[in-house]
Amino acid sequence: MSTFQLRDSLYIALTPAGAYYAVSGEERNEHRIFLNKLLRQQATIALTAENLAHLTGRDDYQELLYRCQQLGWLQGLTEPLSVPEGQLETILQELLPKLSANGRVLLADAHGFTIVSSGFDQSVVDELAALSADIAIVHQKYHRTLDETLKLGSNAWALVDAGGNSQVGFWPLYIGEHRFVLVLDGSTRLNQPTLTTLIWVLANRYGV
Repeated sequence: MSTFQLRDSLYIALTPAGAYYAVSGEERNEHRIFLNKLLRQQATIALTAENLAHLTGRDDYQELLYRCQQLGWLQGLTEPLSVPEGQLETILQELLPKLSANGRVLLADAHGFTIVSSGFDQSVVDELAALSADIAIVHQKYHRTLDETLKLGSNAWALVDAGGNSQVGFWPLYIGEHRFVLVLDGSTRLNQPTLTTLIWVLANRYGV
């Protein structure tokens, strides 16, 4: 890392992959801790040695930052961004439909109650939210086999068709002491800034 240099006039931000990794599991490591600290900021911070030392709690932050960049979890922005303000339900109603190709999405809490839904018939919303909680219980029971033996490295579950394509997916988001589940119908559109914004909003509201 002796040749590591910070570029001037950039602001550090999470990519969709970085935002999802930060909240995709309960286990905490130095990467997740760092990424979650970034998510709890109300605005992107300047990419400076002082800021990075403060966020990581260490002066030798270079290797940690470099590793996050290698994995595609961080990006540098030329202009700062701020977390959206306003009523949480209004913000979620705007963001969620963009995460599924057909706009059918819901966000549920750990107890299986719907927080916000879009596109689904009301008759199935509560059932899907309840199912998301049941799936979490099953995953918790078998997570050692899934993670340590099968090396799957994912907490997401899906109902698939005969071709193996996801019909309905369940994506857990661990925010602070809370667990949420994104339920997405059909093809997902997770690799876009909307996912980062969604997780950023939730982290600011529930991550402290």
